[in-house]
Amino acid sequence: MKVLLIAPASGRWRKVGKNRIFNGKTFRFSMLSLLTVAAETPPDVDIKIIDEQIEEVPWDAQVDLVGITCMTALAPRAYEIAAEFRKRNIPVVLGGMHPTLCAEEALNYADAVVSGDAEGVWLKVIADAQAGQLRGIYRNDYPCQLRGLKRPPRHLLQGKHYATIQAVQATRGCENQCDFCSISAASHHTQRRRLVEEVANEIAEIPGRFFILVDDNLTADRDYARNLFNALVPLRKKWVTQSTLGIVDDPDFVRLMAKAGCIGLFVGLETFSDGNLEAVNKGFHRVEKYREAIRLLHSHGIGVEAGIVFGFDGDGPAVFKRTLQLLDDLEVDLIQASIFTPLPGTPRFEAMSSRIFDRNWSHYDFHNVVFQPQGMSAEALQAGHDWVTYEFYRPWRIARRLTRQAQRPRGLASLLYHAAINFAYYGRTVCWNIKGWNPAKERKLIFDLVPQLSKA
Repeated sequence: MKVLLIAPASGRWRKVGKNRIFNGKTFRFSMLSLLTVAAETPPDVDIKIIDEQIEEVPWDAQVDLVGITCMTALAPRAYEIAAEFRKRNIPVVLGGMHPTLCAEEALNYADAVVSGDAEGVWLKVIADAQAGQLRGIYRNDYPCQLRGLKRPPRHLLQGKHYATIQAVQATRGCENQCDFCSISAASHHTQRRRLVEEVANEIAEIPGRFFILVDDNLTADRDYARNLFNALVPLRKKWVTQSTLGIVDDPDFVRLMAKAGCIGLFVGLETFSDGNLEAVNKGFHRVEKYREAIRLLHSHGIGVEAGIVFGFDGDGPAVFKRTLQLLDDLEVDLIQASIFTPLPGTPRFEAMSSRIFDRNWSHYDFHNVVFQPQGMSAEALQAGHDWVTYEFYRPWRIARRLTRQAQRPRGLASLLYHAAINFAYYGRTVCWNIKGWNPAKERKLIFDLVPQLSKA
């Protein structure tokens, strides 16, 4: 039996890997979802993985089953690919975050859907496909245990096209109640954890000194994380992961994290408004603590990439300039600026249903406005998001951040990592012509003109 697994890409990301400059390699690192499926596949089944960012879909491939994974923004492209293979009488299975949260919709475009974990159901999918009985939604009756997971077959990826193929997962899910988060919705606000020994052994076996822990909130269970860090110390490797800023209330914990090799954290700051945080059930972050927290992380050589979201109901035109100023003042190393996006399957999607004017899933990539904001126009929200991204990644700001980075403890050791990501984001603004404008300045100009127009 031959199985083709596909990671779709759409729009500007389609075949972006073929560009000689700014080809997106820095942002291409995981593919762990398809590798997990491949790991669960019986050894007598031939597996091939296709990543549309770097290669074409082999439409005429002689295969017996096609599996496609997708987030919401890639669902339309996944459905297109599925349709083409089904025209060729090749059965298609859809999986990933969007089919998990919108299983009935996804089933309209495929022969079967895997909702949730592949472990526990993929062998059944393979057996049913071989018997010609593939159909319906496959899901586990109970969350599968993460004990004894098979090693991801990373050799199936073309390593040269990725920042790293050494992505590891220690936990799944998140216990926080953020009502806009698909991870929280899919995991039902729970987190499962692998045995520390199994995670450490996997990391010890992967080649090279750098890897990524792709967990959504690695430090949710401090005792678990502490045990994992102690196991990583002797490996002397470098890594990055995601966490909340809550860890800074324990300086010893942060110190151990750095000793274990952490050089960077992605932290979902989301907004500098406490009111906005409370509105989306994320009150565990407090704006006044950001400065102290980031300084502590920097003192241990841990860089901070902040996830910033624009478009909360409390946001007005002034939010963009204020946010940019605070990001500079706090010495945040990197940002991922997003537009608030009510993803289907989350409580926030239902709550905002009457304000959503665009239900084309391909626009749900966190960089397009799909709803009517409360405090500004949709055009202003789009422009402000683009403007902050453009301004934060201007070359002179990058140079200033890298100079600061070089002067921090352990700063030189991770300087190349910080430089690579900063310039990769800069490349996005250049290649995709991201510039925007400051809505607050535009509004001021309009107000300044009102007295003159009234005299005319």
